[in-house]
Amino acid sequence: MEVFLQTLVAGVLKGGLYALIGLGMTLIMGVMGIINLAHGQFMMVAMYITYALFHFFGLDPYTTLIISMPSLFLLGVLIQKYLLNPLMKVESILPENQVLMTVGIAMVLTEIARFIFSSNYLSVRTSYSSSAFYVGGISFSVALTVAFGFTCFLTISLFWFLIKTDLGRSIRAVSQDSEAAELMGIDSGRIKVITMGIGAGLVAAAGTLLLPIYYLFPDIGGPFTRKAFIITILGGLGSTVGAIFGGLTLGLAESFGATYIGMDFEDLVGLVIFLLVLLFIPGGFRRFTKV
Repeated sequence: MEVFLQTLVAGVLKGGLYALIGLGMTLIMGVMGIINLAHGQFMMVAMYITYALFHFFGLDPYTTLIISMPSLFLLGVLIQKYLLNPLMKVESILPENQVLMTVGIAMVLTEIARFIFSSNYLSVRTSYSSSAFYVGGISFSVALTVAFGFTCFLTISLFWFLIKTDLGRSIRAVSQDSEAAELMGIDSGRIKVITMGIGAGLVAAAGTLLLPIYYLFPDIGGPFTRKAFIITILGGLGSTVGAIFGGLTLGLAESFGATYIGMDFEDLVGLVIFLLVLLFIPGGFRRFTKV
């Protein structure tokens, strides 16, 4: 039972971070109708920003959230405004040209990171990176627990923003029906730019929170883009509440898979669940939620 509870705790803590990663992609998907295949690379950029601030200025990784999130928000805004929005006005035999552009952006960001930092594995080691505390014999990683707390705060803040503010309601309106929102006077182009920035800012937070307990290299974005995509499908395309359940499901699946099957099968278990959801619950968890 103790092993089960320990695995459950580890899965929930990891799943919280996964949910934050998935929320960013889900928000972008809901408003723009495309899968951002540079999502993990945005996270990678935020991790390098955090690493540089820690290495050169000695800033605590959690403190760098006030820099990494705005920086990635700005990067997302610029990419959407100058690279993705113009594609919407160009006729093409490939209706997925925006998605293909995100693939190109992912490649460019990866190679820029490789040029600046090389392909070496880097890490940020703090006093709490490997620390833990115990509750009833169950070990809680300090870094993961703090990251989970930040994740809860950011998630609650996002939902408050979407529900209580005019801009948030505009984002939800464009997500539900872009044409109807435009008829009501909402500038959908501006909303898409802001949404991309918010999505990039959320995944930047996840990257910064993950760095004290994870290693960093230029190609790290690919696996996390895949995880974000799985979470988005599990949660149901465009469902923010579903993304939370999707992230927790993936975190628990990987944790239990690593404990009871083997570390080598950690990612495989998540992919199997992903395939099962596609087969038996095509709409993901969205069919059970309303947001």
